[in-house]
Amino acid sequence: MENKAMKALPDPPEEDDREEKVYGNVLAELESVDLPLGTTLRSVYDDQPNAHKRFMEKLDARIRNHDREIEKMCNFHHQGFVDAITELLKVRADAEKLMGQVTDTNQRLQEAGREVTTQTEEVIRCRIQQRNMATTVEKLQLCIPVLEMYSKLKEQLEFKRYYAALKTMEQLETFYIPRVSHYRFCQIMAETLPKLRDEIKDVSMSDLKDFLESIRKHSDKIGETAMRQWAKTGTFLVSSTAGRTLLGDRSEERAQQHRTFISAMQKQTSLGCTKPLYSLNGRTPTQHNGHDGEEGTEEEEAEEEVLTAHDLVDFSPVYRCLHIYTVLGDRETFENYYRKQRKKQARLVLQPQSNMHETVEGYRKYFNQIVGFFVVEDHILHATQGLVTRAFTDELWNMALSKIIAVLRTHSSYCDDPDLVLELKNMIVIFADTLQGYGFTVNRLFDLLFEIRDQYNETLLKKWASVFREIFEQDNYSPIPVETEEEYKSIVCRFPFHDADIEKQPFPKKLPMSHSVPQIYTQVKEFIYASLKFSESLHRSSTEIDDMLRKSTNLLLTRTLSGCLQNLIKKPHIGLTELVQIIINTTHLEQACKYLEEFITNITNVSPETIHTTRLYGLATFKDARHAAEGEIYTKLNQKIDEFIQLADYEWGMSESDGRASGYLMDLINFLRSTFQVFTHLPNNNNDHAAMSGKVAQTACMSACKHLASSLMQMLLDPDLKQISLGAIQQFNLDVIQCELFASSEPVPGFQGDTLQLAFIDLRQLLDLFMVWDWSTYLADYGQPSSKYLRVNPSTALALLEKMKDTSKKNNIFSQFRKNDRDKQRLIETVVKQLRSLVNGMSQHS
Repeated sequence: MENKAMKALPDPPEEDDREEKVYGNVLAELESVDLPLGTTLRSVYDDQPNAHKRFMEKLDARIRNHDREIEKMCNFHHQGFVDAITELLKVRADAEKLMGQVTDTNQRLQEAGREVTTQTEEVIRCRIQQRNMATTVEKLQLCIPVLEMYSKLKEQLEFKRYYAALKTMEQLETFYIPRVSHYRFCQIMAETLPKLRDEIKDVSMSDLKDFLESIRKHSDKIGETAMRQWAKTGTFLVSSTAGRTLLGDRSEERAQQHRTFISAMQKQTSLGCTKPLYSLNGRTPTQHNGHDGEEGTEEEEAEEEVLTAHDLVDFSPVYRCLHIYTVLGDRETFENYYRKQRKKQARLVLQPQSNMHETVEGYRKYFNQIVGFFVVEDHILHATQGLVTRAFTDELWNMALSKIIAVLRTHSSYCDDPDLVLELKNMIVIFADTLQGYGFTVNRLFDLLFEIRDQYNETLLKKWASVFREIFEQDNYSPIPVETEEEYKSIVCRFPFHDADIEKQPFPKKLPMSHSVPQIYTQVKEFIYASLKFSESLHRSSTEIDDMLRKSTNLLLTRTLSGCLQNLIKKPHIGLTELVQIIINTTHLEQACKYLEEFITNITNVSPETIHTTRLYGLATFKDARHAAEGEIYTKLNQKIDEFIQLADYEWGMSESDGRASGYLMDLINFLRSTFQVFTHLPNNNNDHAAMSGKVAQTACMSACKHLASSLMQMLLDPDLKQISLGAIQQFNLDVIQCELFASSEPVPGFQGDTLQLAFIDLRQLLDLFMVWDWSTYLADYGQPSSKYLRVNPSTALALLEKMKDTSKKNNIFSQFRKNDRDKQRLIETVVKQLRSLVNGMSQHS
C-alpha cells in the first residue's frame, strides 16, 4: 500500500526543472536551421520511455506560444497596412494624368529635333572622315621610316655591308617595327629579319671558311717570308694592329746566333751550294758579278721594307665574322668554331709528306707551313679581343711541338746523308728562333737537335767508314816514294811527319808509311770540321763544343777507323807484307794523335788543361789495330805452314830413308826465311820501334816454329796412321834436323842461345829415343829432372811404339824363326807393357 502511494505521488520540483531544461534545449535546436536534426531527434527517442509523449506535449505548447505571438504582431500592423492602401488609390489618378502630359511633350520634341538630328549625323560623318584621314597620315608617317629602313637594309645586304645591315636590323626591331607592329606588312617584315640574320651568318661564315682555306694554302708562303726575314735581318713579322714593334734590337746572344748562321751560309756557298735557302714571293735572287751585283744588293737592302702579317694576309673576313657574331650574341659559337677549325688545320699542317726526309725542300715546306700557321695565330691573338687566347695558342703550340718532335725524330732517322742532316739542323735553328721571337717556347727543339746531332755523327761515321774503306782499297801498302822536296813538303803539310834521319837523306827517298796514312789523317780533320758545322748556333759554350768534337772524334777513331782496320786486317787478300805495312802505318797514326788534340784545341780555343776535357782514344785504337795485325801475321804464318804440311807425302812403310830431307819441308823453310826478312822493314828509327819490331819478329818466328813442331808431332801421332816403319822414322828425323838447322841459323835476331831450337825439343827427344832404341835409359830415368828423355810423354811413346810393333808383325812373317827378331819382338812387348803401366799410373795419379 505504501509503495503504491509512493508511485502515485507527483515528481518532485527538481525533477520537473531538469526535464523542462532538457526539452527546452531540444526545441531550441529544432528551431535552429543550421544544426542537423538527426542527432537531436535521436536524443529525444533515446531517453525515457515516456519521453516522446512529453516531448510532443512540449512541442505543442511551443507552437501555441508562437501562434499567439504571430497573432499579436498582425494585430499591431494591420491599421498601417490599411492606411497605405488607401493612399495608393488616391495617387493613381494623378499618375495617369501625368503620363498623358509626358507623352504629348515627347511627340512635340521629336518633331522639332528631327532636322537637327539629320544635320548632326552629317557632321558626325564628316568628323569621322576627318579623323580617319588624320589617323591615316599619322600611321603613314610611322610606316614610311620603317619602309625606308627596310629598303636601306636591302641595299646594305646587296652591297655586302653585313655589319651595317645588322645595325639596321637592330634599329628596325627595337625602334621602328614596335610602333607599327599591328600591321601585317610589319609582321611579315619582323618574321623576315631572323632569316636575314641567318643569311648574314651563313655568308660571313662562308667568307671565314674561304679565309681559312686560303691561309691553309698560303701558310707556307707566310712562313717562308717570316723565316727569310729572320734569317736576313734578325727581325720578325709582327701585328701592326696590335701595336707590336719589330724585335730588331736583339740581345748579344741573338746577334751572335745570326752571325753564326750567316757564317754557315757563307761556308755552304763557298762549298758550291748556290741555291738560296729562302726566297720571297717565289723570286730567287740571281747571282751577279762585279759592281752590278753590289749595286743590286744595296738597292734591295734600301728598298726592303719590314713586312707585317697584314701585308701578306687579308684578315677582314675574320674581323667581319667576329663582329657579326658578336652583334648577334653568338660570339661564343664563332669562337668555338674558329678554334675547332684551326685545330683541324694545325693537325693537317703538322702531317708531313711520306717522302719528306728525301729532300731539303720537303723539310723546308713543312717548317714554312708551321711558321705561317702560328704567325697567323699570333696576329689573331693580338688583333682581336678574346677570339683566341694565349692559353689556346700555347695549347696549340704544345700539341704541335710534340708532333713536330715526333715527326722530325722519325724522318731524320731515315736520312743517311750528313749534308741533308746539316741542312735540317740549320732549318730547325731558324725555325726555332723565328717562333721564339713570337713568344713560343722552343727549348725542346734544341734538345731534339742534340738527338739529331748524335744521328748526324752516325751518318758522318757511316760516310767516313766508306771513305776509309776506299782509302784502304786504293792503298798499295808500300812506303811512299818521294822524288822532290816539293812532294816531301806536300806530304808533311798534310801529315805531321818528322824524322831527322830521313830528312837528311838525299832525294829520291822513301817515307816509311804508305799513302793511306796522310789521307786518313786529313780525313779525320775533315770529320772534325764536319762535326763542328753542326755545333754552330746550338747556343752552347766553347767548352761544350770542344767536348762534343772530342767525343765524336773518339767515336770515329775507336769505332769507325778501328772497325775498318780490323776488317782490313781480316781480309783474305791482305798478305804478310801488307800486314807489316799496316803495323807501320798504325804506328805513325798513333804518333799523330797529339796533333789532332792540338787541332781541336785551336778551332775551339779551349785549353786541353781544362777540367773534364775529354781526351782522344787514338792511342788505344791504333795499339789494338797493331795487335790485331800482329795476331793476323801469326795466324797467316800458321795457315801457310799448314798448307805446306798438307803437301807432305811420307811413305810410312819405307824400309830405308831417302838420305835427304823432304821437298815440301825445304820449300817451307825457304818460305819462312824470306818471310822473316820482311820484318826488317818494321819501323826501327828509335828504341821503342826497334824493340817493337824485334818483339813482333821474334814472336812470329817462335810461333811459326812451335806450330811447325806441333804439326809434325800431330802427323806422327795421327790416329788414322796405323803403321810406321823404322825407315819412315829415319826420313822424318832428317826433316826435323832441317827444322833444327833453320832454328839455329837465327832467322830473326834477338834470340838468346838455343831458345828457338827448344820449339823442336819434344820431337828431338822422341825421335832420338826411337832411333837409338834406348828404352832402358828412358824407363830407368823416367820422372827424374836429369832424364835424357824428359820431354817424351809415355803415352806419346806408347802410341808410336804400337805403330812400329804392328809394322814388325806384318813385315816379318817368318820373324819367329829368327832368334834376333824374336828377341826384339819380346823387347817391344815388354816395353809396351811398361809404358802402359806408366800411362795407367799417370792416369790414376791425376
